[in-house]
Amino acid sequence: MNQDQIKGQWDQLVGKAKRAWGELTDDDVLKAEGSADKLFGLLEQRFGETKEKIKARLDAIHLD
Repeated sequence: MNQDQIKGQWDQLVGKAKRAWGELTDDDVLKAEGSADKLFGLLEQRFGETKEKIKARLDAIHLD
């Protein structure tokens, strides 16, 4: 997997998270430092959802 593919996947993940949690800010995304695990941890802490619920919610979102 090359850098462009990784960046594309990160951008999709962030887009889904912003769509699911409208209060998620660009500062929150910067705090995740490009790490999905850090982003999940931030979502768990900020919105009180479990990692499993977060993953299920993100999986249910289809970006156009």
